[in-house]
Amino acid sequence: MSKMIFINLPVADLKASMAFYEALGFTKNPQFSDETAVCMVWSETIHAMLLTHKKWRTFTTRPIPATDSSEVMLALSCDSQEEVDKLNEAAAKHGGTADINPKQDLGFMYSRSIADLDGHVWEMGWMDPSVIQQQQ
Repeated sequence: MSKMIFINLPVADLKASMAFYEALGFTKNPQFSDETAVCMVWSETIHAMLLTHKKWRTFTTRPIPATDSSEVMLALSCDSQEEVDKLNEAAAKHGGTADINPKQDLGFMYSRSIADLDGHVWEMGWMDPSVIQQQQ
């Protein structure tokens, strides 16, 4: 079995958050979803678990960070600069915040960061495959 990651995120509005992530291209996995949690799939190995605040509190007693603070920035790879831009635009169009951090364009690497409805920060990035191959 491949190693997988399940990123657990507390969300204030489960339905709105699910719609936001669907707009970014995630798909719902009903096998790991119910009225308190929704599993949103980015790839075969990357899943975001959206948890109601009540469900979140069954896993930890630590406080949920305010929506204007950041504990982590989650980075996802994209196939092109155009895909990075498209995801940034989709985030803004569906209630998130586009370019929460400054855009980075290093020529061989391009990234933009978004915040979801609850302030969780995601960096969407692309790297030129030919540069990666040259470095190997």
